[in-house]
Amino acid sequence: MAGLKGLLFGGILLALCGGLSEGQKKKEMVLSEKVGQLMDWASKRPVIRMNGDKFRRLIKSPPRNYSVVVMFTALQAHRQCVVCKQADEEYQILANSWRYSSAFTNRIFFAMVDFDEGSDVFQMLNMNSAPTFIHFPPKGKPKKGDTYELQVRGFAAEQLARWVADRTDVNIRVIRPPNYAGPLMLGLLLAVIGGLVYLRRSNLDFLCNKTGWGLAALCFVLAMTSGQMWNHIRGPPYAHKNPHTNQVNYIHGSSQAQFVAETHIVLLFNGAVTLGMVLLHEAATSDLDVGKRKIMCIAGISLVVIFFSWLLSVFRSKYHGYPYSFLMT
Repeated sequence: MAGLKGLLFGGILLALCGGLSEGQKKKEMVLSEKVGQLMDWASKRPVIRMNGDKFRRLIKSPPRNYSVVVMFTALQAHRQCVVCKQADEEYQILANSWRYSSAFTNRIFFAMVDFDEGSDVFQMLNMNSAPTFIHFPPKGKPKKGDTYELQVRGFAAEQLARWVADRTDVNIRVIRPPNYAGPLMLGLLLAVIGGLVYLRRSNLDFLCNKTGWGLAALCFVLAMTSGQMWNHIRGPPYAHKNPHTNQVNYIHGSSQAQFVAETHIVLLFNGAVTLGMVLLHEAATSDLDVGKRKIMCIAGISLVVIFFSWLLSVFRSKYHGYPYSFLMT
């Protein structure tokens, strides 16, 4: 009787082991099929376009031993999402850099879900804005850090690569296609300057013109203080359009980020305040008649007061809780 029980127990154990082995083999076959399909698509197009079915089968459903970075976007012309197109260009550069890298493996894939091709995916994830970048790890659900902070970090390919490295430990060296516009413009500028110097070679006093050098230095200072270098490094969007209200925001609501339009506005305000100060100085030191000096004084005070007030209101809108204001709130 005891021997019979032992044989029965052994048979059940073998059956269970066989079932587990069969399930494991099936799981490995499904995983191999998914990886093979993704590798095939990635070889043809670095950014894999997905609809709802592909997203659920290849990203949401297990098994999965690879990471997927997905850009949720709205690229159709009738969506009028300028930021989406700009972000897509940078995303394509990142994906191409990975696809043609010597370190390319099946550890990570880059995909895209367009709203008009996968609106059900947007509903599934309760997503109501685009573009949005989310990293789906090999195991488990995305965490808070797996959603890219677009408004803070911008969408430059280099910034996306740093975020990918942080989430996946995959380092991607971004390789941009050659851009000859910069060297051509520099060459043209040097040619123009050289031509002017050649034409005025008999009289080079203009090179010692204090007003010209002062204006050049002022333009450089205004460009730097308005945040142009930050734009060059971070690559922020020009503005942000609310998809629900269609309202366009030109000023970012956080002190940790900015829009390109915001830097143009700040540059204009700083320039107006500077012009007002110059007019006040001229009104006090010039030899013009009293009437013209009064006009210059009033214009200078008006420019300083109005545009400094606007500058302060922009600062208050970004640094919430700032207690001071001037004329405008």
